[in-house]
Amino acid sequence: MTLRTCLIMMTALAVITDNLIIPFYPQYFAERFDNPPEQHVGLYLAVVSFVVMAVFPLWARLARRVHPVRILISAQLMAGSLTAACYFIDSLPLFWVVSLLMVVFKGSYLLMYPYVMSLQQDNHTQTIGTLSVVVHFGAILGAALGGLILQVMNIGDVFLVMAAGDFIQMAICMHLVRGYLPAPGEQPASDEAPVQNQARSLPAIYRLCLVMLLFYFVGYVTRPFFAVYWQQVAHWNSEMAAGFVYALPGAVAVVALWWGRRATKQGNTRDGILAGLLLGAAATFIQGFGDQWLILLGRVLFGWALYQVTVRLDALLFELSSPEHYAVDFSKINIFQCLGNMGSAYGAGLLVSHYGQAMPFWVGAAGLLVTAALFPLLVRKPRAT
Repeated sequence: MTLRTCLIMMTALAVITDNLIIPFYPQYFAERFDNPPEQHVGLYLAVVSFVVMAVFPLWARLARRVHPVRILISAQLMAGSLTAACYFIDSLPLFWVVSLLMVVFKGSYLLMYPYVMSLQQDNHTQTIGTLSVVVHFGAILGAALGGLILQVMNIGDVFLVMAAGDFIQMAICMHLVRGYLPAPGEQPASDEAPVQNQARSLPAIYRLCLVMLLFYFVGYVTRPFFAVYWQQVAHWNSEMAAGFVYALPGAVAVVALWWGRRATKQGNTRDGILAGLLLGAAATFIQGFGDQWLILLGRVLFGWALYQVTVRLDALLFELSSPEHYAVDFSKINIFQCLGNMGSAYGAGLLVSHYGQAMPFWVGAAGLLVTAALFPLLVRKPRAT
């Protein structure tokens, strides 16, 4: 098994286990902390995104001096310990402090993304497709497992499962240090030959950041309260059913990854972004009608559209960046992605509390149309020479 494959598998484990409880935070806060208002849940999820955004540049700076895998050994030890501590906490203020500190250390796994790309000599788009399934849709797959776990366990017990995931990641990192990585001070191991330098377009990267900000806000504004929405309108309204419906886009993404192996080798990475945004808008719109069959159809279409857009947007970053700047430029993109997630989480809480469970779908659909209109203006095709 190659180093790249081990890193991708470890990242998949991190994303899935860390997101077991994400769609069920409204139920968790209601059960553990005496039913705070929807705005409180939205604010908490927004602050989580803010913390990830704020600390990742620090992790990226540290990775210039210490190998990312070595960083993860200590970071995951701290993350697992703090995650286990959350299981015992009944005080809402204390939960905020401990869980946000937990997020600081959990966010270190994002270092794997630019590191894996630095090992890749060519065919970035295919690798990005795999990583997009892991990073962007592993959270959705984790939600399905979370719903399944909640059928047989108490909602707070999920934190113990998440902690176990952190400790397993730490063990994998220790194995990689012994078997794959050079000693400190030596050249890093790589599966591929060094990547040749390429031009770096910083202004274009910042314009791409603006697209990411808008896309992540409108693309994910339906997520925080989706499980609650499904349980209100559907006949199959158990936590397990809600988790699996929430996870449908993740399953579609795996199919899209297999289907796109040939397509992503052809054409420009900008191809399909506009069509994906329009399809995503339509898929989001039909989910707002409160019919379980339209929701199921919308989730399938949304998964296909979201995969196509996220893969190509991420590929644009690595086209515009250069290998020695991958981690730094990815941290810039991550800041704007987290700002979008933060806005979507808090905005979802406001929309639901004032206008009902369906309003995030209308806002998301309209926002995807706006993103489709702005994308060609902000991210222009390079001029032919």
